[in-house]
Amino acid sequence: MPGQRGPVPTPETRDVPQQILDILGEKDTFKPSEEFPTLSQVEIKAALDRLGSRSMVEYEQITADAVVLEKEGQSIVDEGSPEYKVWDAIRSKGRMGVKDVAGAVGGDTAKFGQGTAMKNRWIKKDGNDLVIAEKDVEDKTRHLLQSAQQTGNVADSKVLADLKKRKLVKVEKRISYTVKKGPKYAKEMPVEVTDLTADMLSSGSWQTANFKPYNFNALGANQTPGALHPLNKVREEFRKIFFNQGFVEMPTSRYVDSGFWNFDALFVPQQHPARDMQDTFFISDPPKADRPRDDPAAEAAMNAMEEGSRKLYAEPTPRKTTRRDYEKYWDNVREVHEKGAFGSTGYRYTWSEDESLRLVLRTHTTAVSTWCLHRLAEDPRPARYFSIDRVFRNETVDATHLAEFHQVEGVIADFGLTLGGLMKFLEDFFGKLGLTGLRFKPAYNPYTEPSMEIFGFHAGLDKWVEIGNSGMFRPEMLEPMGLPKDMRVYGFGLSLERPTMIRYKVSNIRDLLGHKVDLKFVEEQPAVRLDKN
Repeated sequence: MPGQRGPVPTPETRDVPQQILDILGEKDTFKPSEEFPTLSQVEIKAALDRLGSRSMVEYEQITADAVVLEKEGQSIVDEGSPEYKVWDAIRSKGRMGVKDVAGAVGGDTAKFGQGTAMKNRWIKKDGNDLVIAEKDVEDKTRHLLQSAQQTGNVADSKVLADLKKRKLVKVEKRISYTVKKGPKYAKEMPVEVTDLTADMLSSGSWQTANFKPYNFNALGANQTPGALHPLNKVREEFRKIFFNQGFVEMPTSRYVDSGFWNFDALFVPQQHPARDMQDTFFISDPPKADRPRDDPAAEAAMNAMEEGSRKLYAEPTPRKTTRRDYEKYWDNVREVHEKGAFGSTGYRYTWSEDESLRLVLRTHTTAVSTWCLHRLAEDPRPARYFSIDRVFRNETVDATHLAEFHQVEGVIADFGLTLGGLMKFLEDFFGKLGLTGLRFKPAYNPYTEPSMEIFGFHAGLDKWVEIGNSGMFRPEMLEPMGLPKDMRVYGFGLSLERPTMIRYKVSNIRDLLGHKVDLKFVEEQPAVRLDKN
């Protein structure tokens, strides 16, 4: 009998599987929850699985509803129901005023107990006092809860519903097991070998060794695999959309660039606010860059990308390559700024070479687009370029702005392009991202005319947010490169973070990028299909 085996071992000393085998040596079947009341269900299940995988025991899982006392219900079991406390207080004094009852049993107890006691006709009013109406009463609520605590059940469904409504009890799922001997039952766990060693192979003892079986029902240890950041997931979707529309990816490996490529070549005047310390991070060492010259690494990367695109889309001839005249381009840009050229009146100021060669953390990837368009002038033909990379702005950080972010940029060069065509392209492009109902707002950019800001609705912020900028590049920017007068170029850019925030319902950009990002959030986010809601 259980009592003859002594007390149940403590968690530090017990061997649960052996305990189960010992009990089955005396009983045909038993319930572990009755024999081991201090054991958790997890420990019992682990022991049963260990024995069951070796066919030493067989067990059946039983799931049943059990009535469990809430905090208030346990208080009634310990001290009595509010109505009984009120009745007992009045009985001990003979009669009491309403305020006296509250002082004797507590305000909340008097509030709930008085009404129930009067409803049960245990007490009644006599003038301004309360007196007992029944000399001998039974605290049925307490007895009912005591019975529920012992049996885990309330027979009458209406009574149970009333107790639940009063938040005295709740119903929980309880799991128990019925265990019996298995076909390979033994009084002790056999010695099992877990590793196959070289000695066992050489001696041949492995042939008779009792190897520990695999437990295929056991849960594996939690793994912590790497996970793509939501920005990278959305970035890959953007790249697929661009590639499917015939775009070639531009090389964007330079975070630091000169003011010439970042501003001057884009027809941004040197006194423009974007060039001061409020918007731009300047580099102090080295103090300045070289004049524009060939970049062999970027050239090789661009050639490889264009060659792959040419083969993919079966373009007949590769692009012609000639040595670019950077000195002429430098002089053209200077003249456009100082005096005006190519039909432009320019800005009419003294252009500074030192300012143009100052090094900056690039404020946009359009600096790379400028380099690619200058390269395209060697052999003008329709082209589509894109880039997705990091840019830097000296901005105040808030829920939708960071000092560094990712810019998605596209450039389309062709003949006969119009503003209406740009709007249609943007609607189609963003439609592939799952963003519809765009709004366009006229804007100003030094290097595009006309220009438009693009807005999309953010359901999390419950407002329209700017998701991009666009326009047609000015002749003052294109013609100094040597591009034909009749060639037009669309340019559009958007933040990678804001569409990602919309798709993943993130309201604060600092929860998406930076030192405050929750790694669990990164791990749990699913892959995204931008064209699917």
